[in-house]
Amino acid sequence: MQPNFSEKIMYAIVEIAGRQYRVEENKYLIVNRLGAEEGAKIEFDQVMLIGGNGNVKVGTPTVSGARVTATVESHGKGDKVIVFKKKRRKGYTKRNGHRDYLTRLKIESIKA
Repeated sequence: MQPNFSEKIMYAIVEIAGRQYRVEENKYLIVNRLGAEEGAKIEFDQVMLIGGNGNVKVGTPTVSGARVTATVESHGKGDKVIVFKKKRRKGYTKRNGHRDYLTRLKIESIKA
């Protein structure tokens, strides 16, 4: 089966919580914890680039009038990260760990 390249695939580079992510419509994204309730709709206006179907708009630094709308699916924790410190021949070891708080977003729409 041949892929249909005439389909319009919109994507954008958007800044969320100080980091830049490449997002597409109807895809999921996991970011650092946001202060929104589950099921809430969020709009991001810090869109750096919009592309799709052979056309690309690059912002200076952002694309004016561009918006990305997302829905908060859930909040959770990431995998545990173990931090282990050791000084050889001194008998010193230190073991610590943490789990990041994360938010799962569903990208609803990208508007230029």
